[in-house]
Amino acid sequence: MNSRKLVWIGMFTGSFIGSYIPSLWGSGLFSLSSVFFSGVGAIVGIWIGFRMSG
Repeated sequence: MNSRKLVWIGMFTGSFIGSYIPSLWGSGLFSLSSVFFSGVGAIVGIWIGFRMSG
């Protein structure tokens, strides 16, 4: 698979999972913690996608 595609998939998947994590302890999907974890998840997803492509 193309490395760019893996990085994009990782970013979207990580962002989605990261934004969902705060809802496990009752925080809203548009809270500050959700935005923070979405960013962290996107960075982790990009890193995983990059590692899988190489």
